Amino acid sequence: MHPSQFAETHQVTNQPPPLDGLNLWRADLPLQQWIDRFGGGWARDRIDAYGALAGGPLMAAGFLANRHKPQFHSHDRYGQRIDWVEFHPAWHELMQTAIEHGLPSLPWTDPRAGAHVARAALTYLHFQAEAGSGCPLTMTFASVPALRLQPDLAERWLPKVLATQYDPRNVGMAHKAGVTLGMAMTEKQGGTDVRANTTRAYPVGAAGPGQAYELVGHKWFCSAPMCDAFLTLAQTDKGLSCFLLPRHRPDDSRNEFYIQRLKDKLGNCSNASSEVEFRGALAWMIGEEGRGVPTIIEMVAMTRFDCMIGSSALMRQALTQAAHHCAHRQVGGRPLSEQPLMQNVLADLALESEAALALSVRMARALDHPDNPHEARFARLVTAVGKYWICKRAPAMINEAAECMGGAGYVEDCIVPRLYREAPVNSTWEGSGNVQCLDVLRALSREPGVLDSLFAELGDGHGDALLAAHIEGLKRSFADTDEMQYRARQLTEDIALGLQARLLLEAGDTRVSDAFITSRLGHSGRVYGTLPRGADVEYIVGRSLPVG
Repeated sequence: MHPSQFAETHQVTNQPPPLDGLNLWRADLPLQQWIDRFGGGWARDRIDAYGALAGGPLMAAGFLANRHKPQFHSHDRYGQRIDWVEFHPAWHELMQTAIEHGLPSLPWTDPRAGAHVARAALTYLHFQAEAGSGCPLTMTFASVPALRLQPDLAERWLPKVLATQYDPRNVGMAHKAGVTLGMAMTEKQGGTDVRANTTRAYPVGAAGPGQAYELVGHKWFCSAPMCDAFLTLAQTDKGLSCFLLPRHRPDDSRNEFYIQRLKDKLGNCSNASSEVEFRGALAWMIGEEGRGVPTIIEMVAMTRFDCMIGSSALMRQALTQAAHHCAHRQVGGRPLSEQPLMQNVLADLALESEAALALSVRMARALDHPDNPHEARFARLVTAVGKYWICKRAPAMINEAAECMGGAGYVEDCIVPRLYREAPVNSTWEGSGNVQCLDVLRALSREPGVLDSLFAELGDGHGDALLAAHIEGLKRSFADTDEMQYRARQLTEDIALGLQARLLLEAGDTRVSDAFITSRLGHSGRVYGTLPRGADVEYIVGRSLPVG
């Protein structure tokens, strides 16, 4: 017999079928239930359509956009300075699809009850397919409250910020039907301490809100530098102020905005993050002079909210991959998902994923009711609480999901390594963990009614002894004012767990809420897969399996 007859030595068996083309909405029962619960059910058809895109063409585009990273071109072939970042066509597909479906605009253009909830669902689906493109989408969405503080600028810019048309050309705003906005805040010497910024703003003529200035200085992080304009901070004679800085001047000439280099990042590779210099860049003041931080915080609050959604989405996609793998991979003649220890791990991951989703969607419901004092106070507090806790939980959770898949979860053919690299950006961007926890203390101590709203939201434990004891412990913790800053992380964690437990308990699925509360508020292990005996792990795992 010829040796070539033995070239194929084995058949491929015991491998899971591909998930290509999975409708991420239909495959996610918890998402469907939480969106309905908090008022986004009217958008079900719209979300369903996006779920098909996210699990199909956008998922494929995500792999391409990350494989072909953006490339910076400082000059054209003739030696002219152009400061151009070239993206793979897959990036533009992601951006165009999201903008056409209203991800940056929906709650502002259709502000009915549940609009923020519906938009959260769309964003949750998009971030599972590709999170890097979420950066300019989020900043465009989040710029709206800040721009509205300056009506004359809002009148010119908002119609195009809110348009459902994507135009990546390197031309002035006047030539585009739709634009995207970015942000440039931090500098080398200050980082999070933006009050240490040295960039200066000089009035071109009259000074004050809405007036033109020229900015001179640098920014250590300018994300998505091909956006059409940026909200940025600079010093004036009255202190740090907020400005809108377009990439082109009104006469269509390029603004004095120079990209120095792109950041070589751990993750978020499809998105361009850069260092930039302003060399007399034309910009317009937004809000009161010297009140730049309170002005731009209108934008930052919304971007922090999207960090919650983004981390929840990464966790959900990691869970989807792990649960699907384990449902089809057999060890010892049985699927992994039917083996007790793996069920413990998968169920624990499913609880973490659903609790993150629940808190994020509850936050979206609060944004849908800004005129309700309780909801406004809830949003003020939970923006920081959720940004800290959900983003902090994501990397370890995704790591555990990868481990469920063994070597299959460690190779770049699988999306999980990208999810893992992506996860830390949400903890770091828009204020790291310590910044969020200190903001929690600031909200509770300086803003009237926030602490009362927290305990009104938590209630009395809703009949659950462990939750009731946790709430009483929180009250004692806040009554003890010694070393509050030192204890800020523990306090923030306890708030987050209390709110998640309450949401799951109130939703009425006791098999989910009991397992979460006994493991998170009782005495459980410090890693995933240590749920106490009695948890209905088979049900919890089955509830999260990607079927549909």
